[in-house]
Amino acid sequence: MSGKRNIQLAPSLLGADFADLGGAVRLLDHVVDTFHVDVMDGHFVPNLTMGPMVVRALRSHTRATLDVHLMVTDPDRWIEPYREAGADWISVHYETCNHLERTMSLIRDSGARAGLALNPASFPGGLEYILADGDFVLVMSVNPGFGGQSFLPASLDKARALRSRLDEHGLETVQLEIDGGVDLGNVADCVRAGIDVLVAGSSVYGAKDPRAAARKLLEKARAAA
Repeated sequence: MSGKRNIQLAPSLLGADFADLGGAVRLLDHVVDTFHVDVMDGHFVPNLTMGPMVVRALRSHTRATLDVHLMVTDPDRWIEPYREAGADWISVHYETCNHLERTMSLIRDSGARAGLALNPASFPGGLEYILADGDFVLVMSVNPGFGGQSFLPASLDKARALRSRLDEHGLETVQLEIDGGVDLGNVADCVRAGIDVLVAGSSVYGAKDPRAAARKLLEKARAAA
């Protein structure tokens, strides 16, 4: 990696009060530039969360980036609805895509930034052939489906390997994002492993003072860059 890194914190709305998602966004709107929206379909993961109407409602509360993570079995059919609802970034799981290059192209053609998400056990061979078709790679540091899980340390090894592979192929502008169990105890290690975008749910919205928690995470992360 070269040049100054743009380290970002993306609070996960999965950790917020679902009865007041607008308030959760407004609470941190002047602290962060990005909010992470986990979309679960009850098939790929055993839970149901936010549909396009929720994203549309969130869009009316903030100008910040809405980072929509599609944990769904048929991502292609949902790209356009979420983009039209206000998604700025859309990530899809490698494990759900039969024609990954086409799916990434659909996202980019919609005008959104395209992300490739990887489950903890996934590090597919030949990944370098698709990396240039995306804007970021999302490393899952927990098994997807539920918030509040413990961070899986092996995710740092995967992040380092991905960062090395990206740099080897001249893809320094492709960002690495990590999602799951990120807190003050591991945020610096994440950044040192090559992570640029840190998704944090419980450690932010579960804190007594979410604003202070977000600021502390950002401060520690940027100090490690």
